[in-house]
Amino acid sequence: MLGAMALVVGAGGAIGAFLLVRLIGIATNLFWFGRLSAAPATITAARVGGLAALIPVAGGLIVGLMARFGSDRIRGHGIPEAIETILFGESRLSFKVAVLKPLSSAIAIGSGGPFGAEGPIIMTGGAIGSLFAQCFHLSAAERKTLLVAGAAAGMTAIFGTPLAAILLALEVLLFEWKPRSFVPVVAAVLVALAGRPLLLGAAPMFPALAREPDGAWVFPAAAGIGAAVGLFAAGLSTALYRIEDLFHRLPVHWMWWPAIGACVVGVGGLVDPRVLGAGYGNIAALLAASMPLRLVLVLLVVKAVVWLVALGSGTSGGVLAPILTLGGAAGLLLGRMLPGDPGFWAMIGMAGVMSGAMRAPLTGAIFAAELTGRFTALPATIAAAGAAHAVSVLVMRRSILTEKIARRGRHILQEYTVDPLDLLQAGEIMTRDPATLPGAMPVSEVVGFFGRSAKYRSYPVIDEAGALIGLVSRADALRWRVEGGLDATALADAVSDVAQPVAFPDTTSGVVADLILESGIGRIPIVEAGTRRVLGIVSRQDLLKIRSAIRRAEMRRVRPLGRTQFDTASVSK
Repeated sequence: MLGAMALVVGAGGAIGAFLLVRLIGIATNLFWFGRLSAAPATITAARVGGLAALIPVAGGLIVGLMARFGSDRIRGHGIPEAIETILFGESRLSFKVAVLKPLSSAIAIGSGGPFGAEGPIIMTGGAIGSLFAQCFHLSAAERKTLLVAGAAAGMTAIFGTPLAAILLALEVLLFEWKPRSFVPVVAAVLVALAGRPLLLGAAPMFPALAREPDGAWVFPAAAGIGAAVGLFAAGLSTALYRIEDLFHRLPVHWMWWPAIGACVVGVGGLVDPRVLGAGYGNIAALLAASMPLRLVLVLLVVKAVVWLVALGSGTSGGVLAPILTLGGAAGLLLGRMLPGDPGFWAMIGMAGVMSGAMRAPLTGAIFAAELTGRFTALPATIAAAGAAHAVSVLVMRRSILTEKIARRGRHILQEYTVDPLDLLQAGEIMTRDPATLPGAMPVSEVVGFFGRSAKYRSYPVIDEAGALIGLVSRADALRWRVEGGLDATALADAVSDVAQPVAFPDTTSGVVADLILESGIGRIPIVEAGTRRVLGIVSRQDLLKIRSAIRRAEMRRVRPLGRTQFDTASVSK
């Protein structure tokens, strides 16, 4: 069912991408050319003179008002807000956000804001998926899947990069890799890809003509550029949030911040008009290596400044197109010192900066190849993305996306590990041959036992064959002592009607943990299938030992040629 629903969401995400592109076209034409048209327009072709410094301010003012009196959820990159909604908001996005986010982003970009459409479309596509999911009786996990499916579909429709969109969903948005989420996302992406030729065209967005150099030296060279742009990406993230801190210190309401940030954008536009807007033409020029070296350097510096200030002001816009521009410019400049076409090294820089900034190395490597149609360059983009990711992890605690969420007190690790509780079975961690009480024992003796010498809060009660009858606890003994009347009653008769959860030796520890949580019973008997003979018991402490033991095993170092393995006995009593 979820897969079928994802088909609808995929179509909605593609249509949302189409509408966003048209809205950006309308806004650009209105702000810069004074005409009502949805046709693509280039800001550099406008002849407005000194108004170029004021138009971005007007757009920033409008976005600030929309955020203040509409919804403050439209502020920011788009992707961090989607992540936060997934992890902390049960994947519920409102209709207001679905309408205002693309509209505010179109105004911000159309008025000259140095952003791309990818963050807004991820938020918009996610809102479409979330709203559709909320029309049905679905769980939070199912809503999350449809939200991410819509986001990935929107990205596919904009860029024509289905593999990268799926990987972005896995690396950045889903926080899991399960069939229940993977299959619907793939379905939505394929629907968006099928509809893209009708809506936005079928060709790669930035077809690159540069051929990659021959020889094994290309891979270490690509890794070197990746490491450099990974360090650059870390610097961008640090600068962004320092600028954001400066805005928070301003003695004015945040509604005015986008307009204030747009003042810097306007000045940057006077210096170099190419820094205004999404700048997709800049990316194409960098990949074609058709831009003079001096202009590349100016673009790198001015674009970085205006983008960081504008984004730090809290306006609505994406991060992907700007960092691709900056990574491409850095890669091209570094590539001038290497053999081969500089446009190829620009593509390598794009793969690296995306991996370093977003902590999404697979997405960065595949995205650069898909965006240009140069899949033969994939080994080099992987080298760049891997090196950038390594440097970024070493010098930066969080990605440019998760840092924003961390500043709200919610820390997210973009690391995928197997749950330690799913690694081991109950038979491997249980306390074997646990202390038990016979079913024939009188209740009076049980009360005395708990009052004098009991070591544990509860004990399994067994019959003559060792089969489990139930569990008796200190609370039971206290109740029997207070109520009285059961002194001569056999323990088996006192507990036989009590529902007792049990597990088997091959039950995973995670299931045992669920039983403890659901039942409120701190010790779960492990019994033999069929006979219910008590083999052991698992307590809360046994479960907590698993995490500690596995962490120690991961950190333990052995001598060369030695062997080590996870010792399951270390988590047993």
